[in-house]
Amino acid sequence: MKRYELIVIGAGPAGLSAAIEGAKAGMNVIVFDENARPGGQLFKQIHKFFGSKEHKAKIRGFRIGQMLLKEAEEAGVTVCLNATVLGIFPEKRITVRYSDHIEQFSGDNIIVATGAAENMVLFDGWTKPGVIGAGAAQTMMNLHGVQPGQKILMVGSGNVGLVVSYQLLQAGCEVVALIDAAPRVGGYGVHAAKVARYGVPFLMRHTIVRAEGKDQVEGAVIAEVDAKFQPIPGTEKHLDIDTICLAVGLSPMSQVLRMSGCEIEDTPGGLVPKTDAYGETTIPGLFAAGDVAGIEEASSAMIGGRIAGLAAAHRAGYLEEETFKQQAQTARDSLTQLRQGMFAKENRGRTDLTETEEGYALSKNLLAKGFVAEEELKAFPSANAAVSGVHPVIECTQNIPCNPCQDACKFGCIMVGRQITNIPQVDREKKCTGCGMCVASCSGQAIFLVNDDFEETRSTVTLAYEFLPYPEKGQVGIALNRSGEPVCEAEVISLRKSAATDGTALLTIAVPKAYSMKARAFKLNGGTD
Repeated sequence: MKRYELIVIGAGPAGLSAAIEGAKAGMNVIVFDENARPGGQLFKQIHKFFGSKEHKAKIRGFRIGQMLLKEAEEAGVTVCLNATVLGIFPEKRITVRYSDHIEQFSGDNIIVATGAAENMVLFDGWTKPGVIGAGAAQTMMNLHGVQPGQKILMVGSGNVGLVVSYQLLQAGCEVVALIDAAPRVGGYGVHAAKVARYGVPFLMRHTIVRAEGKDQVEGAVIAEVDAKFQPIPGTEKHLDIDTICLAVGLSPMSQVLRMSGCEIEDTPGGLVPKTDAYGETTIPGLFAAGDVAGIEEASSAMIGGRIAGLAAAHRAGYLEEETFKQQAQTARDSLTQLRQGMFAKENRGRTDLTETEEGYALSKNLLAKGFVAEEELKAFPSANAAVSGVHPVIECTQNIPCNPCQDACKFGCIMVGRQITNIPQVDREKKCTGCGMCVASCSGQAIFLVNDDFEETRSTVTLAYEFLPYPEKGQVGIALNRSGEPVCEAEVISLRKSAATDGTALLTIAVPKAYSMKARAFKLNGGTD
């Protein structure tokens, strides 16, 4: 039986982060993952992360995956793929199944980072070809370059549903509707807004009744729901679609932890192990990190993995008490930052929040339809033009943990402050150079550069553009407003793209002056893909 000082089960963001910390401290580390490639969900994620610089904000998920793999290799971590851990047994022994044989290993410490599995919704026809999970859709698009379908119904308005809806648009699919049984959008408003501005209707208080079609999905019937989330007779609607994409939450994959005999808690988010502040379960030397310990964002999973890796190294004698406490506290402080704001754990499910932490009225339209109404934006100083020349307009209206815009502006035009959930403010006294780095760095694509002095009758709007093919200078297309409605003709003035923007093109369009505060998206005549 082979012995390692640290065994990590799962090569996703939490597992790799834990392995790196253990190996950096000097431990002999091995990681097992049942998949053919490491990285977990990271390599499906082409969007930019939120948070601050230390959370790898404004970096795309797959880039973070590449960074972690490089760190793990440099630290000397052994990663075994296509290796399924069948169980954890007394004295921290595990059994691993490969394609053609089984092996046993023992570990002084074990960190379980098996992640989570997608939930399903049961409805008439849910087993038909064409009903897929959001993760499967991401795999098809972002790993294999395959469209999941042509006309999609998205079920679920959490961050996963919103992010994948936008990626479906990028892949050239039509998202016919985004529905949710809940009364309000569950994910970040900036994610919803970038979907809504391309014309995707949000239907809250709706559920799917059945999938239509004999051998595959050829349509769907949805209906409004009552206060008990039951379909209301007479409210049924038919949608002409070929794919139903489900983004209805995740459940921790805690099976091996349950087998181990550690204490398990039944929480609203699923069965999770009881752990201390460092991820250690009720079995000494057995840790849990990432979604298996409670569903959160990938940024939080990476920090949780780091903390567990540090704790394992300390337990093994590789980190002195003072060093361990200092490093662990720094990581925990970083994690606390991500857990603040209106999406903090204590605020989940609340419907009584009416104001931001600064006292601005929360947008009711955003929660119901996915975009902030123009009248509502007047309450936010950063979203209103008040100076001549080029200047940033920031339509970020919720307290979410994110501040890359502040770091991106080298001239101090944008301020977030020490609390990263603060709504960004624009200092009108500072001169904006129009560099566009704030636009490119915004993970929610909520920043626009407006120049009302461009011409006598026209203004320019610079926005993030992530569709192919790229428009060319001089081409004329259509400007869309926040709800995706065409508002005016728009001429392409320039398109800038560099390594510094990590694949985000900065598109500058010219529109009639009356539409500079309305035009928030662009499509070429004939489409955006």
